[in-house]
Amino acid sequence: MNEVVLYDYWRSSASYRVRIALNVLAIDYATVPVDLLDGSHKNPDYLKLNPQGLLPTLVIDGMRLTQSLSIIEYLAEMHPESGLLPREPAGRQRVRALAYAVAMDIHPICNMHVAAHVMALTGKADAREEWMKHFITDGLRKLELMLEDGEGEFSFGNTPTMADLCLVPQVYNARRWGADMTNLKRIVEIDGKCAALPAFQAAHPDRVRPASEAIV
Repeated sequence: MNEVVLYDYWRSSASYRVRIALNVLAIDYATVPVDLLDGSHKNPDYLKLNPQGLLPTLVIDGMRLTQSLSIIEYLAEMHPESGLLPREPAGRQRVRALAYAVAMDIHPICNMHVAAHVMALTGKADAREEWMKHFITDGLRKLELMLEDGEGEFSFGNTPTMADLCLVPQVYNARRWGADMTNLKRIVEIDGKCAALPAFQAAHPDRVRPASEAIV
């Protein structure tokens, strides 16, 4: 059996999502750290694995998989009993909409290279923090509205789905950047439910952070 390897950065939201998925499915994997801060993702050897130079990359079943949601959907389809994606089309659409609201609307504009470019353009040292707070708060406010008509303990139903795998890392980032979560009752409740589960606990950045890595 081929070894499963995750090319990972401890604070990468996309990597965090995939770590949770692997834990939910009880898939053993080895981790290869790729430090975004020192530019390791731009090294030629890594670019051979992932031409975009993004994280994560998952080596599994003899393949190299990129793009976190594509990876999670592959894992969900290979393990339909997991519930990461509902079996019925309407449920799948709902989960995808919630997941995409985070991964395609909030995350891209709050990515490290985007925020760094904002700082360079404005010349303001605090531009990154203002940018993060604004877009994370606005995006989560809209997600809260999307979740209001849902039922169950989690984003969709009573077991975690791909939507929760996206929500939890984004809440982590919201707290890190001091985003206003005052009126995000449903999001906070779901995050709390997830935080009680071992698969989510084991994937948390504080649990996988290399000992040599400083928290900034």
